[in-house]
Amino acid sequence: MPARLSPWRARAISLLLLVAVPTGASAAEPEILPGTSRLDWPEEDLSERMMNGAHAFIERQIDESVEKRKRRWDCDSSSPEAFAKSIEPNRARFRERIGVVDRRAAPGMEFFGDEENPALVAETGAYQVFQVRWPVLEGLFGEGLLIRPKKPATNHVVYLPDADQTPEQTLGLASGIAADMQMPLHLAMRGVEVLVPTLINRARLETTDARLKRSDQTHREWIYRQAFHMGRHIIGYEVQIALAAVDWFETRRRPGGQIAVGGYGEGGLIALYAGACDPRIDTTYVGGYFGSRQKGWSEPIYRNVFGLLSEFGDAEIATLIAPRKLRIESSFAPEVENQKGANLDPRSPDIQQEIARAKALSPLANIEFIDGGSPRGAADGPRERYLDDGTVLRPIHSHGFIWPRMLSALAPLEVRSLQKPVDRRKSFSPKARHERVFKGMERHVQDLVRKSEHVRDRFFLFDVEPDFAGGRWSTNKEHPVKDPAGFTERSKAFRRKFNEEALGKFDAVPLTPNARTRKIAGSDQWTAYDVVLDVYPELFAWGALVLPKDLKPGERRPVVVCQHGRNGVPLDTINKGTTAYNDFAAKLAERGFITFAPHNLYRGEDRYRWLDRKANAVGCTLFSFIIAQHDQILKWLKTQPFVDGDRLAFYGLSYGGETAVRVPSILEDYCLSICSGDFNQWTRKIAATDQPFSFMRTIEWEMPYWNLGHTFDYAEMAYLIFPRPFMVERGHHDRVGRDRWVTHEYAKVRWLYAQFGLSDRTEIEFFQGGHSINGQRSFDFLHRHLDWPKPPSRTSVRER
Repeated sequence: MPARLSPWRARAISLLLLVAVPTGASAAEPEILPGTSRLDWPEEDLSERMMNGAHAFIERQIDESVEKRKRRWDCDSSSPEAFAKSIEPNRARFRERIGVVDRRAAPGMEFFGDEENPALVAETGAYQVFQVRWPVLEGLFGEGLLIRPKKPATNHVVYLPDADQTPEQTLGLASGIAADMQMPLHLAMRGVEVLVPTLINRARLETTDARLKRSDQTHREWIYRQAFHMGRHIIGYEVQIALAAVDWFETRRRPGGQIAVGGYGEGGLIALYAGACDPRIDTTYVGGYFGSRQKGWSEPIYRNVFGLLSEFGDAEIATLIAPRKLRIESSFAPEVENQKGANLDPRSPDIQQEIARAKALSPLANIEFIDGGSPRGAADGPRERYLDDGTVLRPIHSHGFIWPRMLSALAPLEVRSLQKPVDRRKSFSPKARHERVFKGMERHVQDLVRKSEHVRDRFFLFDVEPDFAGGRWSTNKEHPVKDPAGFTERSKAFRRKFNEEALGKFDAVPLTPNARTRKIAGSDQWTAYDVVLDVYPELFAWGALVLPKDLKPGERRPVVVCQHGRNGVPLDTINKGTTAYNDFAAKLAERGFITFAPHNLYRGEDRYRWLDRKANAVGCTLFSFIIAQHDQILKWLKTQPFVDGDRLAFYGLSYGGETAVRVPSILEDYCLSICSGDFNQWTRKIAATDQPFSFMRTIEWEMPYWNLGHTFDYAEMAYLIFPRPFMVERGHHDRVGRDRWVTHEYAKVRWLYAQFGLSDRTEIEFFQGGHSINGQRSFDFLHRHLDWPKPPSRTSVRER
């Protein structure tokens, strides 16, 4: 491979070649670009090679997260008080990560019923069972069963079953859980008051909507998708349900009494997180969950917590419970597959290693491990265990073991005969109760969606320009315009927030580009080259550079970066003749522009979705890769002797249009941007459940971005592009959105430009077409703002 050349020598050689090689159709173009090495990778799919490298890179980032997260912890274990104060910032950030940020309703408990289904569900000589509901958040109530001993209770437990278990099953009122595993029943017999909430199950949505059916969503994923984009989470909602129950128990706590939270499977996760969130919980019990989260990206999608591994593995979450008691049992996890991920069995070595990490973080960690037997599928099979009273515990139906230490901690273990309850209700429907809780969560999220526009205004626009808030009635024909310099300067902090907190930025140092090229296509007017640049170890950038053949020696021209959409490749924009792209990169080259068509990672369907999911674990997204790649591309382009580094424009369709409002808002070297086939009311597009074109109804499960609905919609992203020129291209029949959505969001952008006297720098073009590059007013926009004369022979991509 030829040695790399210094920038000045590469520039000199390229100028000599431009002089030596005649222009025109008969010119002999070099097989590689001057100053680069030959790209000698086999003629394979470069997009697959890039995808493989990206997965290897992010998996290494995840591996390194264990060591890196130590930077965020500074535990003072000199006393319990000092420790609690030192970890409070971590606890606050943990609550934000899982969306436990809303003020809960005042504590209360409603015992409800009617003649058919009385509030008193069952009664024995030792306890009563009531159907209850309690307020949690506006529009959201918890529902479940309250088991109240007939003698005054000193201790109180919120018991969280697995997502696919009902409160009735935990008491033997319905089949499904063996008697020796009905934990609430055992606790009630020992004088403990127990509340068993309903969790959202994993059943598929029942629908006749064909698109929604193809999305293959469960109840849990349905809530996860919409909540995630609004900075909330199904995990957070269920933690809030548990904590609202703790609020009520706190009003009834007697001197010396304890409040505990315990759970199994999904309930074990919620119990662990609730214990970490709330210091009022004296003891936390976890079964069928706990262990290393380094492969957490492979678990069910509704467990995806943005940026969790940047600060929290299960060891760190356990540290938030210290010095309070945490009891962990290695009972089997519920068998769950086909949830865009699968449950992982907690393995004793992993659990004990994670416990050791927690104890290393703080000597105050108060954790007891209870070995629940061999992992599912082990050669020797699961082992039976015995309680002190001789009760045999078996892992029947994979529902896990009960916890003997939990019973002994809350009340003395005595040999008792269980008094089995009988349900008095005649027409009770657990499905209807589940639907009420499910719809309560959805109502809460959709209310956030409806109000989000005002939240975003306060977050960004009114913070940067307080004068824009409110406004007064005016009959003036004209209003004074502002100087854009102040707005641009004050927006820098929001650019950092968007980059680091919304899209995510890798903690890695870029490599030198080490450009490799080869000639791949040409016409009588242009020549195209593959260009590959190193970005990070394992990750590279790739694109096609299209050079007009009439380039003159020493001439520097503007570059238009032409971005393909989902499942595309660079040549799709150049010479494939598709009706979506209309070869717009080649058409622009025929007009004298240099064009560059990068490859973005959204190809290969679920492979890029899993890539995004992995990146989420460390607080990054698919665009964390794309921004890093584009940054390297821009830096390289600016070193080329034929490029005017001050005139680098962006133009993208579909997912490329999505890129057009994200990448230029971060990378200011892009001097303008054109968004085609994508501009939208993004919050409604992602999270609204009442819109037929919403991604809530499609297979694109990677589309939600953490809390973007409360921070940056497309108007706010365009504010970060301001005062650079910005354009929207919109086909009336483009089903990616609706004209009224697009117009509403774009009107905010144009209004901003107008306040600074720059309305001539932004425009929108509607055309009678679909999801495609139109290339008419957008081409004029490029000629005007890149100061490049329009050739008389070509007018639009429609001409060929």
